Amino acid sequence: MKPSVVAIKQQDIFKFNARAKSIPGAVNMTVGEPNFNTPDHIKQAAISAIENNKTHYTVPEGDHELLKAVAKYLHDKYDLNYDPETQIVATTGVTEGVFSAFNAILQNGDEVLIPSPSFTIYGPDANFNGASPVYLDTSKTGFKIVPEVLSEVLRTNPRIKILLLNYPSNPTGVSYTGDELEALAAILKEHNIFVISDEIYSELTYNFEHVSFGNILPEQTILLNGLSKSHAMTGWRFGVVCGPAEVISQINKIHELATTSITSITQYAALEAYTNGYDDPIAMKEQYQARRDVLYKGLSKLGFECPDPDGAFYLFLKIPDEYEQDDVKFANELLKEEHLAILPGSFFGIGGEGHLRISYAASMDSIEKCLSKLGNFLKNHQKVTSQI
Repeated sequence: MKPSVVAIKQQDIFKFNARAKSIPGAVNMTVGEPNFNTPDHIKQAAISAIENNKTHYTVPEGDHELLKAVAKYLHDKYDLNYDPETQIVATTGVTEGVFSAFNAILQNGDEVLIPSPSFTIYGPDANFNGASPVYLDTSKTGFKIVPEVLSEVLRTNPRIKILLLNYPSNPTGVSYTGDELEALAAILKEHNIFVISDEIYSELTYNFEHVSFGNILPEQTILLNGLSKSHAMTGWRFGVVCGPAEVISQINKIHELATTSITSITQYAALEAYTNGYDDPIAMKEQYQARRDVLYKGLSKLGFECPDPDGAFYLFLKIPDEYEQDDVKFANELLKEEHLAILPGSFFGIGGEGHLRISYAASMDSIEKCLSKLGNFLKNHQKVTSQI
């Protein structure tokens, strides 16, 4: 067996979620999945495709009518300019996009710079390709990379081949302004590295307009995006990889080996989303924002602190100082005693210790129950600091 595969462990977030699902009536705030359904017009487009026998192979990179629609959507939304014939590949979600991009770029001995805490697939993907993840603890800088730290890390780690950016971030919900991205780009353009920018939550940016790194440093950026979060299409498994033509052609080779092509029905659904679904994310975003505000206010009253949630649908909470800081124990006891499932922050890497991630891609009723259960738990576990 390939050692790099044997070394990969099942991800803790999936095991914890499975435990939560096994408890009847548990309030599950772990899942990063919209609780909305795919818009009807998109579902109908898929049904129509089946009824009209559009169920055959497409070209590996994706149907070219779809890729044109993707290019137009990204241009209209984010002022990006990608040639649909040479600079876009449709993938089985962003997960496959990361996998195929890493496979195409990385060699044994390379390094991947990953801001931490981060989503959990990036490090194992690097290891699988004989590369090493270099985790950058961002917990002391507002869970963002800052220019002076980036400059020093790149200077002292010359084998870094990729910087992995994910913003708005899973698990922290923070994002970057255009000025902040420009400051990072000024450093990155001095180095021979790629930026893989995972912007799957771009449509769910609340505090300012999302700026794509593909606009700021196009020659070095491989952009990942898709429909899972913006159009509530997680199960359809649709993503896109965009970037310089010479890189995309190599990524497409890996994609072709892994999948041949993504399903035709998903592509027709995606075509409808990118053509007639420009406004679909708006109503969902408004509801997420309302849920965020209720949850943020309630958690603050309970004594939790978290970074200002700029986007996505997560809050990354610091366990109050007067409680035990073991986040795994906290989450396990919370699940056992209150039947409330939220994820330990340490599952997301260094900088996550003593934190918890809550997803507010859940109903308002679940959010109210979450706050009530957390309040009960804290009341029963508060440490006695003094006694008169």
